Amino acid sequence: MPMGMRTPAVCRSSDVQMMPDIVDTAVGAGSFKTLAAALGAAGLVDTMKSPGPFTVFAPTDEAFAKLPAGTVEELIKPENKAKLTGILTYHVVSGKVMASTVVTMDGAKVPTVNGAEITIKVGTDGVMVDGAKVVTTDIECDNGVIHVIDSVILPAEKKPDIVDTAVAAGSFKTLAAALGAAGLVETMKSAGPFTVFAPTDDAFAKLPKGTVETLLEPENKAKLAAILTYHVVSGKVMASTVVTMDGKKVGTVNGAEATIKVGKDGVMVDKAKVVTTDIECSNGVIHVIDSVILPPPTAMEKALAMKAAKAAKPKRINTKKASYIERLKGPSGLAKGRMVTMAKRAEEAAKAAAAAPAA
Repeated sequence: MPMGMRTPAVCRSSDVQMMPDIVDTAVGAGSFKTLAAALGAAGLVDTMKSPGPFTVFAPTDEAFAKLPAGTVEELIKPENKAKLTGILTYHVVSGKVMASTVVTMDGAKVPTVNGAEITIKVGTDGVMVDGAKVVTTDIECDNGVIHVIDSVILPAEKKPDIVDTAVAAGSFKTLAAALGAAGLVETMKSAGPFTVFAPTDDAFAKLPKGTVETLLEPENKAKLAAILTYHVVSGKVMASTVVTMDGKKVGTVNGAEATIKVGKDGVMVDKAKVVTTDIECSNGVIHVIDSVILPPPTAMEKALAMKAAKAAKPKRINTKKASYIERLKGPSGLAKGRMVTMAKRAEEAAKAAAAAPAA
């Protein structure tokens, strides 16, 4: 039946003024047994019997049968409850949207209860919701309306966030540990978006021996956080944009700027080479680099370094003064010579006194 025409009053009863809800309507129709069983397995029966209102794009039993063999049986297992719930709620839109409105929504992206968006297409063959065709419309219920579709629509697989992507890759174990030690895990799992120039475990291994272990110590948390945030840029910057940024200085979350260089050998971020690009995540993108990049020292760090260098510098010796002192102290020094002369004179005087006749 084309959109805009109402089906026979499936949800109405001449004996009862109140229409059945969406769940009871589906069960009563007899062609939504799989949908009803799936709602039960997902724990959504009470939700779909609540006041709503909801608009449900309901797949028939034949629609579920189009899925690969064993898919439905796998989905209704308890361990797959979350995935099943995600699929079912992708067929539900908040509010009561009748066919007369749907046919005006060509090209519209409509948020579902799942959180993801479905795409409405209106053409000469009727109305499509993602890849499913609407075959029956406006089955009114006490808490909303049902439009019947001929296929099950599936939400796009949600990409993991930056942290989960790094952990799953297996080559960013040091980075993941460092994010934990720096208290940055929740930040890097937030909405972002972020662009991360991510050093591999091999990149961290290039640092001087003991550097990573020292940085992971609690007292070095601030320094570690400064280094890690120097690898992060706000926004989602794909490789197609990065390659146009030769010579550009890019502000990082650290506050300092990293320098992009683009040449025949590829893209460099400071002195690190980009070896893999465009690993998309739910909250940004990762570009893999082969070395850890270090932020330039702050003004305070420079001052402290200068002070330390000054303290370590050996004092300048006045060679003339030292030579004079050494001559005085030395075995042939002036002081010793004078003392010898005075001693001889005293000895001679004593001898003379002893030789003199007594008065």
